[in-house]
Amino acid sequence: MSKKEYAFYPGCSSQLKASAANYMTSVNSMCKTLDVKLTEIPDWNCCTASIGYAGGGELERLVMNARNFTLAEKHLPGQDIVATCAACWLNARESKEKLDGSAQLLADTNEALKMAGLNYKGSAPVRHMVEVLIEDFGYDELKKPVVKSLEGIKFAGYVGCQTNRPFGIDGESFENPMYLDKLVETVGGEALTSYDQKVTCCGGALAFSEPEKSQKQIRDIVESAYDHGAEMIVTPCPLCQANVEVYQSEINRKQGTKLNMPVMYYSQLMTVAYGGSVKQAGLDGHLIQPKRLQEIASKK
Repeated sequence: MSKKEYAFYPGCSSQLKASAANYMTSVNSMCKTLDVKLTEIPDWNCCTASIGYAGGGELERLVMNARNFTLAEKHLPGQDIVATCAACWLNARESKEKLDGSAQLLADTNEALKMAGLNYKGSAPVRHMVEVLIEDFGYDELKKPVVKSLEGIKFAGYVGCQTNRPFGIDGESFENPMYLDKLVETVGGEALTSYDQKVTCCGGALAFSEPEKSQKQIRDIVESAYDHGAEMIVTPCPLCQANVEVYQSEINRKQGTKLNMPVMYYSQLMTVAYGGSVKQAGLDGHLIQPKRLQEIASKK
């Protein structure tokens, strides 16, 4: 039996060849080192984070999330539900709070679920993987498996919106959350604690409808990282990672800048520090190559 076991909700972006597939690769590697077992919720469905607010009503969103919760309760009883995607976690957490706080919404949701032979009881908490690392392990425990220090690399910890508000990570400031900085320091890297864009929105929701506004946000995020001496940005959010990495070349083309800042996941840093290879850390899945990390991962 593994040290810790969880009902895992992977979300759409972590699927094979999806935008955050390398995130999932590194999470699996990290969890193997920490002796964590993530069991995928059988037959899970989309959390509706990308489409729920566009045209679907509240009840539809609640039902789709409650179906995931109920499947976890049924097949993986007693296990906390864990998500790696910030959007999935936020949407699921919001849905759970609404269901747990309204007898009418709960009744309406269970009426819909009845058609699939399901009934939501609300027993399992919904947590982000970062919460699991901090609360169930702690920084001292996370430091023990480090075999390759990331000393000498400066990281800008970019938290973004979705793991920060309205719920946030327990015990953290909304204005200046420090958990990414602490995770960076845990694996030997230098966290740029004065980085002033750590909770700025990346503009992901505006990427297609108002690209100028979105790209203004991204330029500010990346240029501030450069100004503070960062070599890489690290984030817990797949949308932030993709948005900030992918559009740097577009901003360069339009505005004549020379942005070329790697954007990493905390789990990739941890996997490399734990002795993982380039492939095991998903470092081969980036548009902007994290060369310093690749060099460390390649060392015997």
